[in-house]
Amino acid sequence: MTETRIEIQTLASLSGIDAAEWDACAAPEAADGGRPRDPFTTHRFLSALEDSGSVGWGTGWQPTYLLARADDQLIAAAPLYAKSHSQGEYIFDHSWAHAYERAGGTYYPKLQIAVPFTPATGRRFLCRPGFEELGIAALTQGAVQIASDNHISSLHVTFCTTEEAAAGDALGLMHRKTQQFHWHNDSYADFDGFLGSLSSRKRKAIRKERRVAQDFGGTIVTLTGDQIEPEHWDAFWDFYQDTGARKWGMPYLTRAFFDIPQERLRDDMALMLACREGTPVAGALNFIGRDALYGRYWGAVEDHPCLHFELCYYQAIDFAIAHGLKQVEAGAQGEHKLARGYLPTTTHSLHWVGDPGFRAAIAEYLEAEADAVAHEIEVLTSYGPFRKTGTEDI
Repeated sequence: MTETRIEIQTLASLSGIDAAEWDACAAPEAADGGRPRDPFTTHRFLSALEDSGSVGWGTGWQPTYLLARADDQLIAAAPLYAKSHSQGEYIFDHSWAHAYERAGGTYYPKLQIAVPFTPATGRRFLCRPGFEELGIAALTQGAVQIASDNHISSLHVTFCTTEEAAAGDALGLMHRKTQQFHWHNDSYADFDGFLGSLSSRKRKAIRKERRVAQDFGGTIVTLTGDQIEPEHWDAFWDFYQDTGARKWGMPYLTRAFFDIPQERLRDDMALMLACREGTPVAGALNFIGRDALYGRYWGAVEDHPCLHFELCYYQAIDFAIAHGLKQVEAGAQGEHKLARGYLPTTTHSLHWVGDPGFRAAIAEYLEAEADAVAHEIEVLTSYGPFRKTGTEDI
């Protein structure tokens, strides 16, 4: 049997590869003209981050895209970045970096297979159909070899799929489990159908929040595709800057990123805006996948009670039900989402550490963390807003 020869390459920019060739691995399901599973690893999204200067020189996210070819055909690719910090990742390893450097090691730079600033679960090992096993193995071995050859401390694969986590674990990577809050569509006909699945107390609380939010003195609109105009991005940039300044000290995305989507990404987006007298005062930006809606950014220039919950969570549920989407991923963290129907869900990442002693310490930590996360998910789920089986709704 002839062994397949795999060639591993790196690219400093997606301009070096044709969009159709990349997307044949990143979003093969979209070949039928439909939506990709999620837009975040498509050529158009990743190149928008590059072209806007949101990643690249001086950002701490240096593109080093990884390609695997067999017989001159691209069989797999990965969004690989050299990182000089741990910002914009949402799988936190700051304590690992501090511990390693206190012990005399150099943690940065590190390698990261991820979508920058995007805590959404999706494929990270992008494989042409039929090459999944070979592609994941080639990309993993290639990334580890690059790290080892260049004396780089570690490799991290964040928000990968459950299947990728199992494959990476089998290849010797360390598997980390964390959690987020996701809303799941149980074939609801409308928002009232969803409310009917909740306990009476939670149902009343949500109805009250929605009334309060919608009484802010204006109207709420959801815009997609050509409905999104350049002036909407002007307003949303103000919202994004306000949130970024409060959460991160400075925004991760540049102003140019919100111009590029007007050209390339409008069909991937649902923009919820609260407007008073025709002027947007708050907004939430979502990305539309094949089966899920991904809440990404929120901001406001006016403070109105419950408007955040309405735009970020309830409008997202409305949209998902109306468009037959199976779930809403509302981003990282936030136990306040539980009362609004978003349940704790396991998320996965993979890690390689070069130093044997440090690797052993991380492996021990991850085992304990996984037990704690599983227990937390069990406890939080028991406190969820849904009616308990076999109980009466009063």
